[in-house]
Amino acid sequence: MFKISIFYPPTPSGRFDMAYYIERHMPMVKSKIGDACVGFTVDSGLAGGAPGAPAPYVAIGALMVNSLEVFGAAMAQHGAEIMGDIVNYTDSQPVMQISEVKVG
Repeated sequence: MFKISIFYPPTPSGRFDMAYYIERHMPMVKSKIGDACVGFTVDSGLAGGAPGAPAPYVAIGALMVNSLEVFGAAMAQHGAEIMGDIVNYTDSQPVMQISEVKVG
C-alpha cells in the first residue's frame, strides 16, 4: 500500500476552503485515480508541537493507493485538471510526498 500525502503550508491570506477540499476536490481526485485509490483522508491543522505554536500545515490530504503505476498514469492523464482545481480552494503551494505504508 502506498500513501500520497499533500501538505498545505499556511499562507499570508489564510485562504483554504476546507468544505470544497473535502466535498469536491478529494472525491474528484479519487475518481480520476479509479479503483487503485482505496480511500483518502483529510486533516485540518490545529497546532504545532510546542505549546502555543501554530500548525505547520493548514491541511494535509492523503490518498491511499495500491498501485503507484496506476497513480502515475492517472496523474499523467488528469494531472493538469487536478492541479488546476487547487485555485478553487487555496492559494497555498502544496508539497507532495509519496510513501510506502509499512504499518497500517
